[in-house]
Amino acid sequence: MAEETSGASTAAGDSSSTADEILTAPESTSTGSASDSTAAVAENSSASVTEGTEEYRGFLMDNVLHSENDGDIHYHLYVPDSYDGSEPYAIFFTLPGYEGLYFQGVGENLYSENFAFTAQEYNPKMIVVAPQLSDWGETSADQTIALVEYFLANYNIDEDKVYAEGFSGGGETMSLVMEKRPELFTAYLQCSSQWDGDYEPVAESRTPVYLAVGESDEYYGQEPSREAYENLYNLYREQGLSDEEIGELLVLDVKDAEYFESRGMTNQHGGGGLFAEDEEIMGWLFGK
Repeated sequence: MAEETSGASTAAGDSSSTADEILTAPESTSTGSASDSTAAVAENSSASVTEGTEEYRGFLMDNVLHSENDGDIHYHLYVPDSYDGSEPYAIFFTLPGYEGLYFQGVGENLYSENFAFTAQEYNPKMIVVAPQLSDWGETSADQTIALVEYFLANYNIDEDKVYAEGFSGGGETMSLVMEKRPELFTAYLQCSSQWDGDYEPVAESRTPVYLAVGESDEYYGQEPSREAYENLYNLYREQGLSDEEIGELLVLDVKDAEYFESRGMTNQHGGGGLFAEDEEIMGWLFGK
C-alpha cells in the first residue's frame, strides 16, 4: 500500500492517487575544510587532476579531472578535516539543475542549491562531490561515471555508502547514469525531474530510488515521476517482490501546493530545492 502524508492511502502503483503523497509499500518497522583534500589519495593513481585554488563554504572549487575518454570534468569537493584515508568514508554526488551547469559560471551549482551542504548534517564522515557539468545527456552521464570511478579508486570509500542526488536536469543525467552503472550506488534521490534512462538495469541491481516532485511542477509535471515509479514497481513485481520489499527500494513522493506555499515558495519546480531541507527525504537517502 502507498503512504500519503495527508493520512489517506492508495495501492502501490496506482497512478490515480492524490497529491502530497508518498507512494511506497509498507515499511518495516559538520564541519570541514578542503585544504587537505588530497592527503590520502592513493599513491598508484594514474588520473590527472588539476586542483582548484579557491574555497567556498568548505569546498575546494573548480577541480578538473582530465579524462582520456571523457574530457575535462569540473567538480567542487568537500572533504572532512577528519579524513586521513585510514578508514572508509561515505561519499555523496549531487548533480544540479540547468542554473548550476558549468556554462552558467563557476560555483553556480553551490550558490543556487543546498543539497551539498545539508548532506553534511547526516554523516560527518562523508565526502561530498558537486560536479558542474555542461549538459543533461549522455556526455554528462559518462563524465559522472568517470568521476565516481575516480573517487572509488583513489579515496578510501565505503562502497556501501555511495549516494547520489539529481535535481531537474541533473536528475535526467543521473537517470542515464543509473541505466549505465546502477551498481555503483547505494541509493539515488531524484528531485523535480524525469527519468531518461532504461529501467531494467536499476531493477536488476535493486538500487533504491526516491522520486520527489511537486504535484504541479511547472516544467515536468508529476507524470514522468509517476511513470518512472510505475515502471520500476512493475519490474519488481515481475521479480516476485512483495509490496513491503518494493517499499524498501522505491518511493514516489508527490508534494502538494501547501508543501511549497507553507515554506514561502509558489513555484513548485524551483521549489524542489526545498527537498534539500526535508529531513524525511534526505534522511531516507542517507539511511540506506
